Amino acid sequence: TLSSDEEASASAESIPTPKEQETPGKSKPSQPYAGKVDVDLTVLSSTMVYSEVYNMLYNDPAHYLGKTVKARGEFSIYQLVTDGVLQPDPVSYACIISDAAACCAEGMEFVLEGDYTYPDDYPELGAEITVIGEFQSYEENGMTWYHLVNARLA
Repeated sequence: TLSSDEEASASAESIPTPKEQETPGKSKPSQPYAGKVDVDLTVLSSTMVYSEVYNMLYNDPAHYLGKTVKARGEFSIYQLVTDGVLQPDPVSYACIISDAAACCAEGMEFVLEGDYTYPDDYPELGAEITVIGEFQSYEENGMTWYHLVNARLA
């Protein structure tokens, strides 16, 4: 059997860090999903993918800006509630990524490239999706938020 040091080493070798996923000397692609993915969350375990998403959104988002990200999760929408009334139109779309125990989840908001209409051009709520897009920030109501832009569903 492997010692805990050997197991840690083996798992660390099989999961590339975001730094290892970068291609030195390359500028960011003009079309994020034109074949190059900088951060592929679909190859990570559920524990690692949740940790990586948390890192992207809260701990070190600047490290990921401009990188092409591939994520798998459950399709969801965010809607506004105004004066206690749920507004009918979605405000944004997200890929909900859960941890191993399915007790915690983070939503990776995305904006599809092109002209799409909800609900006709989107998956059913709760459907498993894979989304690929460029990680970027935006400002809204004095807050900084993060999402995948120029995205597509794979």
